[in-house]
Amino acid sequence: MKASHPPIIRPKQHILDLQDLQGSWQVCWKFRNTTLFSAIYTRIDQVFVLWALMTLLMFAVAQLLPLSWTLQAVIWSALTAIGAIAMVYLTTFWAQVERLLWLVYLWAALILSGALLTDLGIFLNWGIILLNLCPLWLGISALGYLCTGISIQSRALIVMGLVHLVSIQSLHYCMAWQFLMTGMIISGSLLVLAQVEWDMRPPIEYAVLTEEQKAFNRKQHEQRQHC
Repeated sequence: MKASHPPIIRPKQHILDLQDLQGSWQVCWKFRNTTLFSAIYTRIDQVFVLWALMTLLMFAVAQLLPLSWTLQAVIWSALTAIGAIAMVYLTTFWAQVERLLWLVYLWAALILSGALLTDLGIFLNWGIILLNLCPLWLGISALGYLCTGISIQSRALIVMGLVHLVSIQSLHYCMAWQFLMTGMIISGSLLVLAQVEWDMRPPIEYAVLTEEQKAFNRKQHEQRQHC
């Protein structure tokens, strides 16, 4: 008998719905006749990887390199804006099909608000912001994960949100390395989500798809039930 709920996370399946296959990347690394690594990355996964790399870069530079805060603020604000635009571009079709376009804009608003608060703290020398940059970004990530997890009924994303909240408290034990730790927590979580399949609410009737596309998704769903 199959469980009434899918596992929180599991290895990725290659039988995907149309909105997941759209713009997906198939990665296969081989050495002679041996497959070293094989995976499929949907556009959602691509966004996770993009933000993981950018986040790790930002926080690692803040921790390890003696660049001025004002210079970093300018560079990272520009990079964040580019990342937000790329995120909206990559996820719009998926979000329209899943009726979750508001969620994409929520993430964009959270990220840009965090960047704005960070810039204000740096340029206006707001101590309360400067002393809490790491808790600020962990809190933003936690809020985004919790909103996403609740809206799409994903226990995996709710757990990720709770992990980020708990991580705020753990920063007290590594104050000298809090920027690097924050970058590793945020980027590590994103990379994990990009590598696995996480649970989500059952399929819905997708209004923006044609009848042929809906039939394709139903067939894909039936095949996944037998895997």
